[in-house]
Amino acid sequence: MASVALRWSELDRDQLKRHLPEAVVIIPVGATEQHGPHLPTATDALIAEAVADSAATAAAGRSGRSLIVAPTVAFGASDHHLAFGGTLSLSPETLLALICDLLRSIAAQGGQRTVLLNGHGGNVGVCHAAAAAAATRFGLSLAHLDYWRLAGTEGEPPVPGHAGEFETSMVMAIRPDLVGPRERRAQVPETLAVHGVDLHSEIVWRRIDGFTDCPELAEASDGKRRLEGIVGRTADRLVELASVL
Repeated sequence: MASVALRWSELDRDQLKRHLPEAVVIIPVGATEQHGPHLPTATDALIAEAVADSAATAAAGRSGRSLIVAPTVAFGASDHHLAFGGTLSLSPETLLALICDLLRSIAAQGGQRTVLLNGHGGNVGVCHAAAAAAATRFGLSLAHLDYWRLAGTEGEPPVPGHAGEFETSMVMAIRPDLVGPRERRAQVPETLAVHGVDLHSEIVWRRIDGFTDCPELAEASDGKRRLEGIVGRTADRLVELASVL
């Protein structure tokens, strides 16, 4: 079967039945949550979907398998953003059940290989748990990929932050019409951190007003460069995963 990039939502049941046994299904997982006063609430879903679509297209000719991009999961585990407004959140337990049900559905129709392409930090643990559970329960071979972990080029921050310069530049490259005015911060609040430890605290989010660093420094050209780099590296991973899953 030819190596092509396809969208699940554009295929009929017979086409999916033919492709699924040999294909890799990519599920973009995002969120609908506040991203400061300047970015759309769909930021995480927008970026995850853009990376998935572009990477699948770039990898298709090299993957040896069909790459099917499923509809984006637009809601994530975002309870820590509820206090700021603009957020539609699932509890971690609900998101875990939702992703497991999607994976169960893929397996029930003959699918064997799935990649969870995550675009939201609050989903990391849930995606990891869902992949581990589905591999055992449904016999799927799975991979979990957080797109921003492939952004580590020279000069890039190790952690891109939330609704700061990094994400703002990415949205400027994907949907510039959705980026609002960005006022310069008089001072960036210091983020509490302990090296090598993940902190979870409502106090931290309130101190930084729900967004990090300096979004006013974002440039569309930087976002385009970052997006191209992430897409290229994701495509390389999809090619490799198609041979090992």
